[in-house]
Amino acid sequence: MAKYNFGMSNYPMVPGSRSLTQDGHLDKIVVNQNFVVLIPKSLPLDGVAPLLCAGITVYSPVKSFGLAQPGLHLGIVSLGGLGHVAVNFAKAFDMHVTVISTSDSKKKEALGRLGADAFLDAMGTMDAIIDTISANHSIQPLIGLLKAHGKLILLGAPSLPLEVLALPLLMGRKMIAGSTVGGMQKMMRDARYDEFCRKV
Repeated sequence: MAKYNFGMSNYPMVPGSRSLTQDGHLDKIVVNQNFVVLIPKSLPLDGVAPLLCAGITVYSPVKSFGLAQPGLHLGIVSLGGLGHVAVNFAKAFDMHVTVISTSDSKKKEALGRLGADAFLDAMGTMDAIIDTISANHSIQPLIGLLKAHGKLILLGAPSLPLEVLALPLLMGRKMIAGSTVGGMQKMMRDARYDEFCRKV
């Protein structure tokens, strides 16, 4: 089990509890081994911490929907917390990445520091899009960016129902799917996840 320094924030899920305990400052804690992630000493804790939630959240749909293929064109909607990690993972998979955002201020960061291949691309060019926005928004324009057989994967959970025209889905055999955090099994037992955590 990884050792923590006094004062580090830990967010454990206590077995038998129905709630998340937040911001605990402990020297020691007893938890079920099924809820412990072993972090290799070669990896810095501050670099690994974001991958335990945001990382597995964006990795899970990439893996589950068969998107982990070099050269595949992936669109990522929004360059917030999940979007940043999604770009890093997609580039680690050698995918062609397009960031989709309404904020021009994100363009320099997406193309420069994060290494995205494009900021916005033409209609019908993407194999898949990961939508990380949890605010209410229209997904219809995103469907138009997908190639035939493309997948739109929702990670955000808007509070209002989604409205979608069926014809573009039917004509292009396009799919809308959802995904949440990947879970302990995917994180602990997937050698590729460990490999890409080291790259990211």
